[in-house]
Amino acid sequence: MSRPIRFSFAFLALTLLASTAAVAQTASEPRRGLQPAAVEGTAALTLPRALALAMSVSPELAVAQRELEASEGQVLQGGARPNPEVSLLLEDTQRATRTTTVQINQAIEMGGQRTARINAAQSSRDIAAAELATKRADVRAAVVSNFYSVLQAQERIVLASDSVALAQRASDAAAKRVLAGKVSPVEETKARVAEASARLEAAQARSELTLARQRLSSTWGNGNPLFERADASGSAVSDLPALPSSQAVAARLSASPILQRARIEVQRRRALVELERSKRTPDVTVSLGMKRDAQAGRNQAILGVSIPFPLFDRNQGNLLEALRREDKARDELVAAELQLQGAVLQSIGQLDAASTEARTLRDTVLPGAQSAYDAATTGFELGKFNFLDVLDAQRTLFQAKSQYLRALGQAQAAAAEIDRLLGDGSSAVSTSMNKSQE
Repeated sequence: MSRPIRFSFAFLALTLLASTAAVAQTASEPRRGLQPAAVEGTAALTLPRALALAMSVSPELAVAQRELEASEGQVLQGGARPNPEVSLLLEDTQRATRTTTVQINQAIEMGGQRTARINAAQSSRDIAAAELATKRADVRAAVVSNFYSVLQAQERIVLASDSVALAQRASDAAAKRVLAGKVSPVEETKARVAEASARLEAAQARSELTLARQRLSSTWGNGNPLFERADASGSAVSDLPALPSSQAVAARLSASPILQRARIEVQRRRALVELERSKRTPDVTVSLGMKRDAQAGRNQAILGVSIPFPLFDRNQGNLLEALRREDKARDELVAAELQLQGAVLQSIGQLDAASTEARTLRDTVLPGAQSAYDAATTGFELGKFNFLDVLDAQRTLFQAKSQYLRALGQAQAAAAEIDRLLGDGSSAVSTSMNKSQE
């Protein structure tokens, strides 16, 4: 074998060795796993602290972040050019008459295929980024909703404790009146039954608080909550959630991650259409090599160009599919806009109704029920009312407080849902939990 042929083989071996080493180095790169679950501490937990914990180490956000990182590989691969091909051809088995040909073939993409492939990969990366933004909005809404669920559960415990104290107070008063011979022992029995019911409600309230704390801590991957209580002082809690205006909703609606993802999907489908259209132009393969004729004792240069003739396969099927999928993405964008508008309007209606109910209960029903109960209790202790009047007043007061907490929870859930749909956490979700005792 002549020196030029041996040199070509040596160059080929070095190239293959270098590429193999590069692939091995890439495959051996360490993978970063999930970060350990955050520990919120044993102190009182505020809403900003809960949001910071969830946004930093939420398992759901980690999954979406990994998808975004993986999409970078598509962009990198999309810009890669075709690898050259090296071929070796031996003609004849006799050394004296053998002809040896070494040839390098390089495919050249035509029709802008590489640019179209990069655009499609970048669109896929943008979709992953939009999905991450959507997941952030979901996690934030879950944290806000679960945080206020903890606040409401804490208030239910306070309400249940007050109910137990009042029931015990009524039982003691009934027992004294029985000893004095003023009422029948049946009244004392009724009072004891009411006290037992209040204690059961208190136990149920404690169980609900435990579940609410676990749901909240699970948003940042901690199945064993350590915080002792939720503290509303770190958030805007002076009033019920504000009802967003139509102008604010319209402005935030266009920037919703849900619609952004649908728009990017249309762009990605358009890029895929251009990619399939570019594939209709055949690639050109350029060949360069050397031929050694042992019988003639000389080397011959080889130059060649190969162009496929698109007679049967013009990529028409893939292009048609890409066009129809682009139409589908446009229809899905319209459907997403209509569905999002309907969901936002529904949540706004729920927020308005729940806020009106909570405001009425807080400003009108609760003060009246509290005054009626105080008057009934005082009258019972003075012997002016029987125990049934006290029970009715007590039941009315606690039912009004429970309705207020329920309406307040519905308002907070509706406000959190609006923020989830619109994907903008700038509007602070507020609560009036600190007024539930008024």
